[in-house]
Amino acid sequence: MPAQHHSKRPIWYALGANLAIMTVKALGAFYTGSGALLAEALHSLADTGNQGLLLWGLRRAQALPSSKHPLGHGREVYFWSFVVALMLFSMGGLFSIYEGIHKLTAHEGVRNPWIAVAIVGFALVAEGISLRAALHHANRLRGERSLWRWFRETRRSDLLVVVSEDSAALTGLVFALAALLATMLSGDPFYDALGSIGIGALLVLVALGLAIEIKSLLVGESASPRTRARIHEILSESPDVRAVRGLVTLQYGPDVVVLARLAMSPASLAKLGAAVEACKRRLRETVPEVSFVHVELDLPADEGG
Repeated sequence: MPAQHHSKRPIWYALGANLAIMTVKALGAFYTGSGALLAEALHSLADTGNQGLLLWGLRRAQALPSSKHPLGHGREVYFWSFVVALMLFSMGGLFSIYEGIHKLTAHEGVRNPWIAVAIVGFALVAEGISLRAALHHANRLRGERSLWRWFRETRRSDLLVVVSEDSAALTGLVFALAALLATMLSGDPFYDALGSIGIGALLVLVALGLAIEIKSLLVGESASPRTRARIHEILSESPDVRAVRGLVTLQYGPDVVVLARLAMSPASLAKLGAAVEACKRRLRETVPEVSFVHVELDLPADEGG
């Protein structure tokens, strides 16, 4: 079965916001000479490319199964999310740190700092709108869980990247604003350079956290604890199932693969096939993300023949 479609709206929000912010920041950095603003422009450039990669990954994840990829291409979204984390680390984080160190040695001041402050204010509003859209979607998925617990348990790497990027962007903008104001009040460009280094360090930390989470998904994780518990409950409540002897789930992009060992109790062996198919159908109808179900029967010795 093809992969379930993920909502791309949060990614489109982030793409539009970062494209606008990147353009304004880059022009502002060129005009004012602010290192912190240039670091933020590079951050937004990396984020813009990242959203494009996420959209490409989601598109590739929807490719139909083939003889070479019998379970489909759902894990492509994890690969491209991991690439995004690497770009955030290198293009965003390390280059921002480099730019800050360069500013420290060059002792270049900030021209027209109020323009830079106005640009940061615009970026704060745009990033806030993007983060609000991403959090709205994440809140619908996380239910009663805390945001940190959702971060650790979610299998939605694309949404995880968008929420993390937007959160880092807002925090980085606060760093940039503080650095600009400190530079304006003191007349010392040291604070602007320090802001650039702080933004870079923040991006490196966020990128490392994302890489650790997405690497685990690439290696292969089970479905989320809540989804796995729901699958076990549905199988246990099926009329012809006496007991669930074993259950293995695998998150495969937007889909879930289920391998179950069931003790069945139909009236006769002839009805086993229909009972198993009814069990699979009920599971797919109740948990739509389940795309593949394999059932192994645990029969009594006298029935197994």
